[in-house]
Amino acid sequence: MHRLAGHAGRPATESARLALRAYKRQRAESGARSQREAPPITIDVLRAMVSACDLDTPIGRRDRLLLVLGLALMGRRSELVALQRDDVREVADGLEVSIRTSKTDKDSTGETIAIPRGSHPLTDPVAAWRDWLTVLDQAGQPDGRLLRRINRHGRIGPSLGADAVNVIVRDLAVRAGVPYAHTVTAHSLRAGGATVAYAAGVPVAVIAQHGRWAPASPVVLRYIRAVDRWRDNAMRNVGL
Repeated sequence: MHRLAGHAGRPATESARLALRAYKRQRAESGARSQREAPPITIDVLRAMVSACDLDTPIGRRDRLLLVLGLALMGRRSELVALQRDDVREVADGLEVSIRTSKTDKDSTGETIAIPRGSHPLTDPVAAWRDWLTVLDQAGQPDGRLLRRINRHGRIGPSLGADAVNVIVRDLAVRAGVPYAHTVTAHSLRAGGATVAYAAGVPVAVIAQHGRWAPASPVVLRYIRAVDRWRDNAMRNVGL
């Protein structure tokens, strides 16, 4: 960005880094809280949120797919709303989802993410996808964006916006009675996918690749530490 802006040479990154470090320390010592990260959505919470969807309605079926795909893909909002119907296809083992571009895919070469079939009827990605395709077919929408706006009469509209994803996810968290619902965002699905995968024993490198993070991303490591602080807790077996 420094060069693109027309500046010669290299930016004074070390000075900026030291200034930022000093600012963070000053805030911490003064008692200020750092910006809170979106809490991860676990599988139990995901099921509760899907249960809050009215699956007899188009909105409920769309929201179910949004939740399940968001967690299973470890998807960004921008990736979810950009999906075309034909970007998702059913195969023997589950779904294959084509992500045409992402934050870390600078050249937009694209990537295909495999999502295995689920074991629970509420959160099975294949079942959620099939149910939503039925809605699209009945509405005469054989192609175009996968996730659509829906009005109060159930009429299918244009593509869902990224901001709407946040609203939908938080609203479902509230309806499901999630205790920390007011802090839930769409990113909670992405964080939740990484968190539950690591808790299930998936290697960090595999999680980073699946979620389209850079290999040494500090974000993934934060999710891991959140699991490890309980898994490898020094006080777990001391007899308190």
